[in-house]
Amino acid sequence: MKTLTLSAFENSLVSITENGRNKTYLIAVSGGADSMLLLHLMKELEYDFHAAHVNYKLRGEDSDLDQKIAEDFCKKYSVPFHLYTVSDAETKPSGSVQLWARALRYDFFRKIMNDNQLDFLMTAHHLNDQLETFIINLSRGSGIRGLSGIPQSDNGILRPLLQFPKEEIYRFAKEKQVPYREDLSNQKNDYLRNEIRNQIVPLLIGTNPNFLENFQTSLSLLSDSRQLMENKLEEIADEMTTFSDENILLNKSLFSGQSLFVQSEILRKYGFLYSDEIQKIMKAENGKIFFSNKYRLLVDHDTLVITEKKSVEKMESIQDIAFFRAGNISENEIFTFQNDDFQLKMQLTDRPTSLRDKNEWLFDFEKLNFPLKIRKANERDLIFPIGMIGKKKLSKFFRDEKIPILAREKIWLLCNGDDEVLGVIPFRQDRRYAADSATNAFLKISIQIKK
Repeated sequence: MKTLTLSAFENSLVSITENGRNKTYLIAVSGGADSMLLLHLMKELEYDFHAAHVNYKLRGEDSDLDQKIAEDFCKKYSVPFHLYTVSDAETKPSGSVQLWARALRYDFFRKIMNDNQLDFLMTAHHLNDQLETFIINLSRGSGIRGLSGIPQSDNGILRPLLQFPKEEIYRFAKEKQVPYREDLSNQKNDYLRNEIRNQIVPLLIGTNPNFLENFQTSLSLLSDSRQLMENKLEEIADEMTTFSDENILLNKSLFSGQSLFVQSEILRKYGFLYSDEIQKIMKAENGKIFFSNKYRLLVDHDTLVITEKKSVEKMESIQDIAFFRAGNISENEIFTFQNDDFQLKMQLTDRPTSLRDKNEWLFDFEKLNFPLKIRKANERDLIFPIGMIGKKKLSKFFRDEKIPILAREKIWLLCNGDDEVLGVIPFRQDRRYAADSATNAFLKISIQIKK
């Protein structure tokens, strides 16, 4: 069992911070032995830190006494103290009080850190907390990620007491006469963690005097195994992944050749967490779309196209970005518009002109209903393609022209004042407003696509 001393604690802290003496810290303090001892250790080492406490007002006078012991310690040693007191007006949760309390305090901690430009949040998790979390995750079937333990350093949160057992924390706190309070509610078995702490952990520790030490060794091995697994998964993912603009492209053929486990692990980072969801993706027809909390996955033939939702929302929000009024276009003067995808030139003339390719369109100026506009395509739009009979929905036009699904999101339309399609940029002009032998005023449009 690892013995807790001031130097052992400092060694632990040094191992998880770089240039830690020059950093600033916020210590989450509850008033219990572990967090009060953490305050004492940081004070003794003369690090630069603040303390934060949340009074949830859930245990009456006991909640106020927890606040007082933390506040008194900080006042005595001139430690900046931050307090959040839950008011009676605030709505208490009907569901999990623990989840509500955790979300509340971490929001509070983040605000303090931002306002005071503090580098790290420090919590007093210890080795017994590791064991409790391991058992909880084991019961939930969380796999190697859940079983490899709480990290000592993660996303700006430091846990320097994590390798020390609770017994050592209480011993050292009493030896140094650190004041603390016991949360009597922890003795009740009304929560899963309390039940594990009070009933299961003592039995496990009682089976072997070196149980916690052996448990810590096992955690280290599991953590190393997880790191090896994640490195290999990254290699596999790199072989099948390319990037295009804001899209992540997975080669579906290579992806389908992997086991369900590997497929699940690769898509996990994009929020697709469940094996049955992965199986649906693999069986989905072309054009099918799936959503996670933050990503959209589009099945596009032999490619799985993954895009952040905020990028998708940005694309979908671009509408009606440019208007052309008749008064903007003078005879023989060239009017130019461009965006990130293309450049468009418009010229009004009374002489017909020959067209070199599909990127040049010729309209009867007098048939057009202004203002013209350029907007993103909608697959429900209709086009009467020049050189063809009848009309088509854009969805069918895209299929007939074999335009990839991903490319369709970048297609723009030229429309008239009634929002009817004049052309699909740069693929096809609509014939309804095309110049003919009776045309007196011609509007020539030239399109140049940007690579």
